[in-house]
Amino acid sequence: MLDFETGVEQAVRTATLMARAYTRGRGFEGSMPNEEISAVITTAAARLARNGDQLSRKKVDDVEYEYPLRGVIGWTLAEQIVLNRYRVRAQ
Repeated sequence: MLDFETGVEQAVRTATLMARAYTRGRGFEGSMPNEEISAVITTAAARLARNGDQLSRKKVDDVEYEYPLRGVIGWTLAEQIVLNRYRVRAQ
């Protein structure tokens, strides 16, 4: 299991790569995202760092269950609205 700092760094790297891919590099100057995309990266990385396994846990009586959330990490609606401002779409 990763220590907390390593997990956060990995989550930030992953969210940054995903944001860059989603926007096809728009909103980035070199390797640095602009302020809006940085906010998306921060919220997505926080969510990923908090629950890196992407599992939901539920306890019923004395039995604890784990199951995958949506199967694949995705953007929240608010994050997607921001990223869509920079995404190049087919016309």
